[in-house]
Amino acid sequence: MNRKFFSLFFAFIISVPVFSQQGSAISIIVNKCTPCHNKSGDAPFSLATYPEVKKRLNTIKTVVETGYMPPWKADNNYCSYSNDKSLNAEEKKSILDWIANGAKNEQAGIKNTNALSPAKSASVSKADSNTIIIKSDFRYGVKGDNTERFVLFKLPFEYDREYDIDGIEFLSDNKRVVHHVNYGVFSVNEPHIDIKAGSKFIETDNSNSNQAEYDPLTGRPMYYTGWIPGSSGEKYLQNFGWVMPKRGVIIFTVHFSAIPVDESFEFGIRLHVGNGPIQRKIKIISFGSGGVGERDITPDFVIQPDKLNSFELKMLTKSSQSVMYVWPHMHLLGKAFKAYAVTPKKDTIRLISIPQWDYRWQELYRMKQLTYIPAGSILVMEGIYDNTQNNPLNPNNPPQTILPTKNMESTKEMFTLLMIYVPYKPGDENIKLD
Repeated sequence: MNRKFFSLFFAFIISVPVFSQQGSAISIIVNKCTPCHNKSGDAPFSLATYPEVKKRLNTIKTVVETGYMPPWKADNNYCSYSNDKSLNAEEKKSILDWIANGAKNEQAGIKNTNALSPAKSASVSKADSNTIIIKSDFRYGVKGDNTERFVLFKLPFEYDREYDIDGIEFLSDNKRVVHHVNYGVFSVNEPHIDIKAGSKFIETDNSNSNQAEYDPLTGRPMYYTGWIPGSSGEKYLQNFGWVMPKRGVIIFTVHFSAIPVDESFEFGIRLHVGNGPIQRKIKIISFGSGGVGERDITPDFVIQPDKLNSFELKMLTKSSQSVMYVWPHMHLLGKAFKAYAVTPKKDTIRLISIPQWDYRWQELYRMKQLTYIPAGSILVMEGIYDNTQNNPLNPNNPPQTILPTKNMESTKEMFTLLMIYVPYKPGDENIKLD
């Protein structure tokens, strides 16, 4: 795997219909369930139409009553987020009462707005002038040999002008085969460089592949981000964002899960074009494993067997930041994660606490408002790993020592926090992100 796509950055709001009956059971399902439960999502079945919901009423009733769904692992008492997927007491009652009263169709139906658009590759969607969709023009075959693998993909694009982007979302018709995706948008202005020439994909486990083939295309990065099961897309404030170049490529690093049968998938991205010029350029940074401060994790990031292992990372912030999103990341041994900042005045700024980490449910957490972290603050990450036989997700039996590695397979480990932010301006702390 070409690690540079991850080492700097790893890194959401899926568009769903807004119904007039706010608070109705169907509108709650659309907003809290359908983003994952659709035919191209990463959930095991679709809830994108009324018949599909009707078919699953017993399951919906059970998971709502028990709180198993929708999955939301962040401790809302520690910090709250504008993209909270959990159901409050009123929302639970609305769904359960609706089911108890016969689950009548309150609306015309639930539309699947998360499906991969049929728009042509590298084109502006005619259906919505504010949307650009770039997608693969081929299907990639994923081998069903129970082996994790990394594949690099290249999607070229060329327009007649630049675009101001205030939202981005990863698309695929088969997210279930994907462990995670990192991708970067690169500008390639030189007309003599044929961005369509060469390989459409590079299989890194193939000894005949030339992983350096894409390097000449990656000299001018415009933006990096990513996707992991459970997360959605990024959406920024008006006049916040980044600039999509006229010509270039998107390089994807796709980590495929180990699957038992052959599958295939197509993929791409959906970009939302802003209504005005970008005045605040967003940035994304990765702390910990594969990023800033990797060597400063204490103790050394070696996870010993048959015990709980605790690690900490402290980093000095040299400039003031206004944080929009936080994204913690661990693998199967993860047990708990917490991140916060301590200001020069010794105030604590809470960012995220996940007391019961579950690798299967991850998210890019959108703050309630721009969160100001002043220069000179200490950013603190705390992680606990359960490398015992009591951990049902432990991939090793008996437990093994896990050493630091450049390999990002799920059987290895990571201790990472990603943040999407803008440089601070006075008044940012009063800007809401709802």
